[in-house]
Amino acid sequence: MKNASILVTGGTGSFGNAFVKFALENLDLKRLVIYSRDEFKQYNMANKFGEHPALRFFVGDVRDIERLGFAMKGIDFVFHAAALKQVVTAEYNPTEALRTNIIGAENVMKTAIKANVKKVMGISTDKAVRPINLYGATKACMEKVFIAGNHLSGADGTRFSVVRYGNVIGSRGSVVPLFRKLAESGQKLTITDRRMTRYWLRIEDGVQFAWECLEMMEGGECFVRKCPSTYILDLAKAIAPQNEVDIIGIRPGEKLHEEMVSPGEASSTYEYCDRFIIQPTVKLWDKPHPPAYMGEEGQRVADDFFYDSENNPHFLTVSEIRDLIAKTEVVSE
Repeated sequence: MKNASILVTGGTGSFGNAFVKFALENLDLKRLVIYSRDEFKQYNMANKFGEHPALRFFVGDVRDIERLGFAMKGIDFVFHAAALKQVVTAEYNPTEALRTNIIGAENVMKTAIKANVKKVMGISTDKAVRPINLYGATKACMEKVFIAGNHLSGADGTRFSVVRYGNVIGSRGSVVPLFRKLAESGQKLTITDRRMTRYWLRIEDGVQFAWECLEMMEGGECFVRKCPSTYILDLAKAIAPQNEVDIIGIRPGEKLHEEMVSPGEASSTYEYCDRFIIQPTVKLWDKPHPPAYMGEEGQRVADDFFYDSENNPHFLTVSEIRDLIAKTEVVSE
């Protein structure tokens, strides 16, 4: 990886900001290219990280395959994080979500193959598992597009894999800054359902996980990090214990619990110490997947296995949540 060139699509988002911080502190890169369509966010990032010789900013949209092709030149590794992510926005603007989240992913796949990129990692979401909203459906399609990219690239070509995240504490759109704002003003905290659970993943941990998976991937895998769960009520207590809670009802397109591995994926899922790896069901490129990653042998999960934030054996206490929030860089803008 030393002296490599990396491109991050949607690089001015939460993942991109956290990855740049991680990369500049830990990696010896030749180039780190931030590809996004918002020049103002790029300007803010440039001011935030200063004049680093490896850092580059490239204005462009993943919908524009020609522009994306220029950005891919000389790139070794790609993290594809660009997407329209707001559930309600996608429902009201379905064709826009399709163009960015599916056609954009196809453009990344095609241009990466053409540019002889070594590895591409797609950043997916729990909402891609048994989706009930358009956003989740488009991310499920993104996963399929990337996995199929391995067939198109051939035995010696570009390799594609994906990582799935749950709600990331510290990202834009996280409930943490909202709860903090309500706590400061003394207002009631709005919660959709008392039964609701969510995985706990700090953005810093998500970036580290994505990087580790890029290093170990063979192509075609879907990587799922094991994470503790939280009750949404416990999260509210950790942030604003004195505030009243207002139950407003579950919103359209929202699930009570996050799903990361569905029952239908159990037959191709292997468990490791800190992650699950879902192997592709159809694999027509090079050798079979190795039984071990980084020297660790995986074990096939049971046929009735599934992994969601409710059946998770590891739940955080209120004090543990409070401690982790104190260690988390929360993006509030």
